Amino acid sequence: MILSLFLLHLFLAEGQLPDAAQIMEKTRDLTLTGSMQATVSLTITEKNGSTRNRTISITTKSYDKGQEKRLIRFIEPADVRGTAMLIVDNQNSADEMWIYLPALKKVRRIVSSEKGKSFMSSEFTNADISSPPVSDFTYRHLEKSGTNNMWIIESTPTDDDIADDYGYSRKISYISMDKTQPLKMEFYNFDNVLFKTIEIKRILPLAEGKFLIKDMLATNLSNSRKSEILFSKINEGMKIDDSFFSVQKLEQ
Repeated sequence: MILSLFLLHLFLAEGQLPDAAQIMEKTRDLTLTGSMQATVSLTITEKNGSTRNRTISITTKSYDKGQEKRLIRFIEPADVRGTAMLIVDNQNSADEMWIYLPALKKVRRIVSSEKGKSFMSSEFTNADISSPPVSDFTYRHLEKSGTNNMWIIESTPTDDDIADDYGYSRKISYISMDKTQPLKMEFYNFDNVLFKTIEIKRILPLAEGKFLIKDMLATNLSNSRKSEILFSKINEGMKIDDSFFSVQKLEQ
């Protein structure tokens, strides 16, 4: 830690900034928290102020080489009860996603072109609830990055096909320098117009500098809709068998 702080001050003193991709990769690594179970509330607020609420159960487990597996089950309301998703986040290759739809009694794989689609009718996308591989983007520091305890890093999809998959042309992330934790993200459409923000409202510190994003708010600037994800009943460190994270488990 002392060496890291010394090198950071050395970089800044020389007018050089640490590699932006490495900062983004470290931010991702610090969210890999071993094993965890939690209840998640998803609140969708319309422009007129009306709300819809969804209750979700989530179980995660981290593996070597930056991989994380996540099983999500919808509990309430009744029209989505039984819906389940399996997400495998890979550090250096495409994420894998499957969804079980109880009405069809069928498991379907979510393809890459659906990363930018809405997560259960919210302002979050399928990609927002996963950890996309760092290799899908190129990164650079923007003006004022490295001041006021904040990195300001632009992520640009590496090609047009990947941009189409995610549904945006670029993303700007605001990350605290001292804790390498995300504070806010801004998403720009293909006309380079800001259309969505995600604000990190609360972070739960964990051991060894790890952290859990406990509360985040997505705001769609085009239609004024908002969606908030809030974690509760968090249970860390339990033993979870690897077989729990299987396509077959989605149907149970």
